[in-house]
Amino acid sequence: MAILVLGLVVFLGLHSVRIVADGWRTLAIERLGAQSWKALYSVGSLAGFALIVWGFGLARTQPVLLWSPPLAMRHLASLLTLLSFVLLAAAYVPGNGIKARLHHPMVLSVTVWALAHLLSNGNLAHLVLFGSFLVWAVCNFSAARRRDRVAQTIYAPGRLPATLLTVALGALAWAAFAFWLHGWLIGIRPIG
Repeated sequence: MAILVLGLVVFLGLHSVRIVADGWRTLAIERLGAQSWKALYSVGSLAGFALIVWGFGLARTQPVLLWSPPLAMRHLASLLTLLSFVLLAAAYVPGNGIKARLHHPMVLSVTVWALAHLLSNGNLAHLVLFGSFLVWAVCNFSAARRRDRVAQTIYAPGRLPATLLTVALGALAWAAFAFWLHGWLIGIRPIG
């Protein structure tokens, strides 16, 4: 469990710099240069992610059961992850109404993804992993919205074709992951 926690501290810590020290981040980028900052950030993020994967894999070999979620939670988790994939697609498809309305769909995607996994899994490793991501995502969304208000950021209105494309791409990605990739990458087949 210690490796998982270390990975979360490194990965989420790096991804929290803008939440807790945005001014310091700006100064560091000016001092190091944007490319050097991105390189250091990427290397640190990859190291943290590798520790999370390794630590979670180790923690799953000796699960500590905290509760047994009812079967209905798996169905709810499937619906929530579908929503999460649509929100993820909204972060990348230009001109969609979801991003125009929510402003930060990527962070909301992580929030919904983490919540879905917390609802459908009842062991300690899942609580640590997905609970950490949920808390981080809620704090990040709040900070991002606060920055938007201060900067008086205005988002362009979305267009229906882009919004429909976003939903379709999100649903397709969800289906590929739920029916095939999750089992192949994680070793658990949520559907099928």
